[in-house]
Amino acid sequence: MASESIHPASAPSRRVVVAAVGAAGLALTLNACGSEDDSSSSSSSSSSSDTAAGGSVLAKTADIPEGGGKIFKDSGVVVTQPTAGEFKAFSSKCTHQGCAVTGITNGVITCPCHKSEFSVTDGSVKKGPATQPLPEEKITVSGDSISLA
Repeated sequence: MASESIHPASAPSRRVVVAAVGAAGLALTLNACGSEDDSSSSSSSSSSSDTAAGGSVLAKTADIPEGGGKIFKDSGVVVTQPTAGEFKAFSSKCTHQGCAVTGITNGVITCPCHKSEFSVTDGSVKKGPATQPLPEEKITVSGDSISLA
């Protein structure tokens, strides 16, 4: 007569638990990478329903500081004013790993993910790890309105 031993169901191994927790943490980190919120992403003086000759009005010229700029998260662009009356626009997507840029300080557009820096003048890389400039976007300035072309 053979005796059958009763074994309780085995619990997941430590390795499985650590891997699952790590995967969940990685998923949260990657999701947060592209969901940075920028309170300056919308302008109180214009709305997305405003239109001008080329497309939707992003901002008034007075909203863009000289030597700096403003990030428009919903439109995926950064509008800058390198010198008085000169306006430029670039993609707000970092060319390193696609994170949304979130800051503009002292003539530099910054990415929070790996601290790449880009020039407000031409979108060129000021500091890596990014190696490619921010792509230029087309805008039109009509009177005091800046619109996507």
